[in-house]
Amino acid sequence: MSNAELLAILLRVGVQGENVVQLGQRLLQTFGGLSGLHRVSFDELCAQHGVGEAKAAQIKAAIELGRRLSLESDARPVISSPADAAALLSYEMSGLEQEHLRVILLDTRNHVLEIREVYRGSVNSAQVRIAEVFRDAVRRNATAIVVAHNHPSGDPTPSPEDIALTRALVQAGKLLDILVLDHLIIGQGRFVSLKERGVIG
Repeated sequence: MSNAELLAILLRVGVQGENVVQLGQRLLQTFGGLSGLHRVSFDELCAQHGVGEAKAAQIKAAIELGRRLSLESDARPVISSPADAAALLSYEMSGLEQEHLRVILLDTRNHVLEIREVYRGSVNSAQVRIAEVFRDAVRRNATAIVVAHNHPSGDPTPSPEDIALTRALVQAGKLLDILVLDHLIIGQGRFVSLKERGVIG
């Protein structure tokens, strides 16, 4: 089934002059696909002709269930590449409307111990307290971390502030004996690894 047809199951009925599948297609075109429906606010979705609060709630609930399913696993995930870390975070973080900084805590075998949100708002070397980034890693006795933050613009190109923050985190990690494996910047449908860019040795 197409995305529009799946949306049609949630929407159930169309509007005058537009059947339910066409309504689903219009929503996908208006907001730029499923990722756009994920990002759009509840109120904006409600305002679309033929949607309303009940249908908007059903669409948002279905997207949230999909997000939770993607995170659910019987075994703790293992981070062996930047893509592994991005897979844990990108679905949700690419849809956020402001910057968030999260830290993946890892054990000696790079199993995920926990994912913690550290900052919400402006994420740069002037705003972020380095101690806050490592606080939960020290508490959980993590041996390594992966740091990630999103660019709400959708463009994951690292800024000079992102690079400065990364270098400060790496230096602090050496003092604490906690390895900073990577710093990911998550955009819309793509991400940048600062380790792959050579910022982390």
